[in-house]
Amino acid sequence: MEQVKAQVAASARVMEAFLNDEKALQGLADVANLLVKTYRHGGKTLWAGNGGSAADAQHMAAELVNKFRLSRPGLPAMALTVDTSILTAIGNDYGYGEVFYRQLIACGRPGDVFVGLSTSGNSENLLRALDACREKGIVSVALVGGKACRMDAYDHVLHVPSADTPRIQECHTLIGHILCEYVEQNLFGNHD
Repeated sequence: MEQVKAQVAASARVMEAFLNDEKALQGLADVANLLVKTYRHGGKTLWAGNGGSAADAQHMAAELVNKFRLSRPGLPAMALTVDTSILTAIGNDYGYGEVFYRQLIACGRPGDVFVGLSTSGNSENLLRALDACREKGIVSVALVGGKACRMDAYDHVLHVPSADTPRIQECHTLIGHILCEYVEQNLFGNHD
């Protein structure tokens, strides 16, 4: 029982630290408004991460395409982590560091938003994806944790104040849910 309580308490401490970080909260509000603006102007969101962050990317894309709370039309969102043929072809021909870059070059358009999730903030393929964002005029958002984040060159960086991977992922899920609900409420708040 004590081990369970300790894990819940550790998670709560990270959430509390994020809650008390005015800069982080303002950054989250800015990204939420950015996503609303993106959808109002016909753009889409593209999500990516590695390992558990890949699953989180898929989760958030699904919340936007299907629904979060409201029954409403779907929003264009995609996770760049789901097509094994594309991932293995790029990985085989160009290397794993190119898997998101090449997809963004092919599928991204000016005015889209790319969201890269990384618990360390140092994922090489997400750093390389930033090059595609610059080339294509895609706004970049990083959801990161860790102490030595190299993804600070992204347009928007939402940093979780922890170096513990599970705690970072838990907070990334919270951030993703806040973004999805904010977008849904601001675009479709009059739907059931």
